[in-house]
Amino acid sequence: MATRSKTTTGLAVLFGVLGTLHFVKPEPFEQIVPKALPRKKELVYASGVAELACAAGMLHPRTRRAAGLVSAGLLAAIFPANVQMAMDLQRKGSPTARAIGWARLPLQIPLIRWALKASRERD
Repeated sequence: MATRSKTTTGLAVLFGVLGTLHFVKPEPFEQIVPKALPRKKELVYASGVAELACAAGMLHPRTRRAAGLVSAGLLAAIFPANVQMAMDLQRKGSPTARAIGWARLPLQIPLIRWALKASRERD
């Protein structure tokens, strides 16, 4: 029987929940797409599909390596949206929201490391 660590399962759940939210409530995600990018709703849906695919891929041993690597790449690719959110909050957010917006940027690093760790997990 295939096994996976709690951390890999947790990352898959995180990607699954966030990917689902891209479809259920796309507006907050559209707001943080960098201003220079067109077709924001389509980009939100595409990233939601990617997150759901990564979540599913991490749950199966045959696809876990690729899913972990793609997840790390996806986390790097969405970093500009997180920067956009921090900059928007700097202009119009409360002091607490501004602090949270900037403080969450370095959290991408452990998330990327988490995805890379998942890609190396063997059953």
